[in-house]
Amino acid sequence: MSSEPFEPKIIGFLCNWCSYRAADLAGTSRIKHAPNVRAIRVMCSGRVDPTFVLKALASGADGVMIAGCHPGECHYIEQNYKTMRRFAMLKHTLRALGIEEERVRLQWASAAEGAQLAAAIDEMVEQIRRLGPLNWPKNWAEDGGRAHALESLPKEHAEAMEVPA
Repeated sequence: MSSEPFEPKIIGFLCNWCSYRAADLAGTSRIKHAPNVRAIRVMCSGRVDPTFVLKALASGADGVMIAGCHPGECHYIEQNYKTMRRFAMLKHTLRALGIEEERVRLQWASAAEGAQLAAAIDEMVEQIRRLGPLNWPKNWAEDGGRAHALESLPKEHAEAMEVPA
């Protein structure tokens, strides 16, 4: 067993208009925060399908952060309200799968809130450290069914997880 401390791998789906720019502000302002989040820029947090989160966890991430504009300030009108509804359903799905719901976080951050986003990242990294590694991929039987299961997730959950606009 390794004596090195566990460093979580966290995927961050960041809204292009607010949270991605907050992350950029944190960087250009040289605000120190944990380097554990791998940022994926999406046009809107409403674009993050719950299957993206499940696939990230199934592919080896220990946690996922979804960050977007504050409610009522979305550049795409009401899409962050859609995100809130999807997030509630995602937490229910995670509980059903036996995964701690603390591994997924919904964070609001405007473009001017670089310090707040950096603090939220640090808080999430510490929370995931306390939970320990997810090791979800290692718990799957390596019989070739894993890839098929990952590919079929979006199809299986499309109707159940889609929230009409």
